[in-house]
Amino acid sequence: MAEEVKKIVNAIPMLLNFPAKRFHVDYDKEADVLYISFERPQKATDTEVTDEGILLRFRENKLVGITILNASRFKVKA
Repeated sequence: MAEEVKKIVNAIPMLLNFPAKRFHVDYDKEADVLYISFERPQKATDTEVTDEGILLRFRENKLVGITILNASRFKVKA
């Protein structure tokens, strides 16, 4: 339990600087996909895919979510 708390505490600076005040994060470990939603439900109407395999989800011109494929490749190296 202490290790889990330490990981969360270490993430606080990043979370405080996150570009959205409210967001939801879900991770599907089996599929290795990280979902970040700025609105729930997203109700996205368009998706752009970056070269890095990141899906930017839009409703009209507003970014409502990000889907990161193969998310584990972004792990912090110890």
